[in-house]
This record gives sequence, C-alpha cells and structure tokens, in this order.
Amino acid sequence: MARLVEVHPKDPQPRAIAQVVALLREGALIAYPTDSCYALGTCLDTADGAERIRRIRHLDARHRFTLVCADIAQVGQFVILDNAAFRAIKAATPGPYTFILRATKEVPRRLAHPAKKTVGVRIPDHPVARALVRELGEPLLSSSLLLPGEKAPLTEGWEVRERLDAVVDVVVDAGDCGTVPTTIVDFSGGEPEILRVGKGDPSRFE
Repeated sequence: MARLVEVHPKDPQPRAIAQVVALLREGALIAYPTDSCYALGTCLDTADGAERIRRIRHLDARHRFTLVCADIAQVGQFVILDNAAFRAIKAATPGPYTFILRATKEVPRRLAHPAKKTVGVRIPDHPVARALVRELGEPLLSSSLLLPGEKAPLTEGWEVRERLDAVVDVVVDAGDCGTVPTTIVDFSGGEPEILRVGKGDPSRFE
C-alpha cells in the first residue's frame, strides 16, 4: 500500500520532505507534483526504479527518462552543455520545460537513449519538486505520470494513490497539479528543436 504524504504546495514542510527523501534513499518509487503534472520519481541508483516506471507506463527501452534537477549547476553534471544551450536553459528555468541533451558519463548507460546517448533534464518551478531534489542532493529519475491508454495525466494526490496504490511506494499530495505536460526542446543536435509544445512557451527557442 502506498504511503500518502501531504505537503503544503507553496511552503513544503521540511520534515515531510525529509521523510520522503529518506524513503527514496531506501529505493522507493514516488509520485510527486511538478509545475506541469504529476510525475513518477526514484533515485538514479535504485536498481529496479527505471523498470518499475516502464512497467507502470508500458514504456519500451527507447524511452528517454528525465533527470529532475535543482538548478543549472546540477544539470551541467549530467549533460553536455555548450554556451548557447547553457544560456538558453538558464534563462528559461525554473519552468515547465524538458531539454534533451547528450548525457555525460555520470548518467548510467541503462538510463540514456540507447542509440543517441541522450537524456532529458529539467528544473521545475514547483516548490515541492525543488525541495525534494535539493534535500536529495542529486536528480530524481523521472517520467510524467501518464497512464497507458489515457489522454490526460492524473491531477490529484488522492486519485494517484487510488489508482497506483499497489505499484508505487509513496504519493506526495500537494493538491491539484494540472494536466499540461512540459514543452520538450532537443538541443542534442546543436540548434534547439521543439519536439512537443506543452505548458512552456516555445517561442523563446524558435
């Protein structure tokens, strides 16, 4: 049964955040709110974390996971940033964007795109998500919580727990989270390419 942890959406309680992070470090898979929609998250070194997310979402090996980071400095540890990409990402974050870049050796090979060696990174503008990654001290391996065959993600913590009670360990409930996914921008080829238009304004990259 998933544990429900209620957290204030704008001023998350440090004790609650520390409780969730302690469970993450023990290998937990969590559902947590972001500035676009709910996401699934686990520690990078959790042995079965990525596979559990793939099973829940029916994803194949080509799926790009996203590393949810605290800031641009943390992003730079896990992806290769040239000056143009650094400036563009720094100006757009925190915000509802996912950026695709070539992964550094800090990213386990099993988590990067098998052919392109790329990974998604993002710095969300949500107090709870940012508090979690700051307390954890490393990115959360994440994927949007969009269930197979459904057009929109789940928006409420209680609903997430009801639907995923048997397959996640913790649900972080901070109220309604929204349904619009991130805008995805691919920097892996040098020039930015919009792969998906979502909540973030794509015009700054066009």
